[in-house]
Amino acid sequence: MTRPSAAASGPVPEGERGSEFRKDMGPWANFALGFTYLSPVVSTYTLFGTALAEGGPPMIWAFVLAGAGQFLVALIFGEVVAQYPIAGGVYPWARRLWGKRWAWMTGWVYMWALLVTITSVAYGAGPYIAILFGFDPTVHTTVLCTAVLIVVAIAVNYLGTKALSAAAVIGFAGELIGALVVGIYLLSTHRHHNLGVIFDTYGTQGDGSYLPVFLAAAIIGFYQYYGFEACGDTAEEVEHPGRVIPKAMRRTIYIGGAAATFTCMSLLLSVTDYNAVISGEQADPVVDVLYAAMGETGARLVMAVVLISFLSCTISLQAAAGRLIYSYARDEMIVGHRLLRRFDHVRAVPGYALLVSAAVPLLIAFASLLSEDALTNIVSFAILGIYASFQMVVLAALRARLKGWRPAGEFTLGRWGTAVNIGALAYGIFAIVNICWARTPEKSWWENWIVLLCGAIVLGTGLLYMVTTHHHGRGNALAGDAVPKEGREAGR
Repeated sequence: MTRPSAAASGPVPEGERGSEFRKDMGPWANFALGFTYLSPVVSTYTLFGTALAEGGPPMIWAFVLAGAGQFLVALIFGEVVAQYPIAGGVYPWARRLWGKRWAWMTGWVYMWALLVTITSVAYGAGPYIAILFGFDPTVHTTVLCTAVLIVVAIAVNYLGTKALSAAAVIGFAGELIGALVVGIYLLSTHRHHNLGVIFDTYGTQGDGSYLPVFLAAAIIGFYQYYGFEACGDTAEEVEHPGRVIPKAMRRTIYIGGAAATFTCMSLLLSVTDYNAVISGEQADPVVDVLYAAMGETGARLVMAVVLISFLSCTISLQAAAGRLIYSYARDEMIVGHRLLRRFDHVRAVPGYALLVSAAVPLLIAFASLLSEDALTNIVSFAILGIYASFQMVVLAALRARLKGWRPAGEFTLGRWGTAVNIGALAYGIFAIVNICWARTPEKSWWENWIVLLCGAIVLGTGLLYMVTTHHHGRGNALAGDAVPKEGREAGR
């Protein structure tokens, strides 16, 4: 439900008093930012072959499972951002809901997840760039393409909020239209199956239950449904954020999820031989389907649209990461904060913070040359990091609610708030456990638990950084004030 005003919510948030950002982002541009970050084409094209080989055609139901769970999370985020429309997203939200230490760790986990995700998205574009321009996608050319994409993305971000808005809207239009046109074409000219296949496992479960197989394939759904939080990362650049951003978050789930499901369905019904994919004989069903249906020229045109999707997704990720780092630095929460909080008033962007959002992903990409599997091992943390930071905010919201917080922004869930909050937390815990679960006993223990190990490394280094530098205690920005004074814990 909505409330007419957030004025009664207490002290004015940092982002609402004296923000250096300009409110140059309209409602549709804010939604487009979240959509291009969520990017149905990027996520579906990246994991389609893996999910189909793991779980067969019914893997498409993962979009329904993850979409329903993340919708609950988006509702909670909508309540929080409506009351605290501050640049940086999950970090300032956690700060206001719980306190400085919790916020610091939330921001740390989210920051590394974003930086790794930037690399993974740009790296994933390499093979499609190779197909588009007709060269072999070797490890070295893929890393070079990754670097070029990151540099182009940061150049767009440096142009300012208007350029970011335009890139987001163009990316949204190109990706949505491209997904619809390609999907309709495939279904009209190259469909080999009917809808009944989404109930046929094609024996992927062997002699056991299908549930474990489905949960392994469900990674495609978990990877799909994040990006809506980026709408809140730019809260200080949007007019009436308390009304606009919760709507944009929900719209991202609706439209992005529907586009991803349609894209997956059109590919699914166009695959000629599922058994070839499941056995590993056909390693890249997406490219094979596009070439078979459209020929070389048509497939290359589709690659151009796909490249727009990867670029716009990288741009949106960098925008989110840059604003998170800036918000961190503005509250003196990180080393180098004096430099990272500097603001380019001509373009109205945090220049040095944006630079970090390009430099670190570039280093990760070039470091992948040291080992063929290095990037895969590092990227395995990205999904876990995003989900973990989300759930740190969801848990903080539930804790604050139980201690007396009553959301007072322009969007609230009213009496349904606690139930939705519990549901969002339950889903998040389930998703995190599923993402970390070891499923390949034939491999070494560290390969089986690489996702959890990466998460432990990030958490461990974050805790070490926090207790040795005490940056979390600096700055005078409000913290923990969502909870009424009588309900707060001492020493937050």
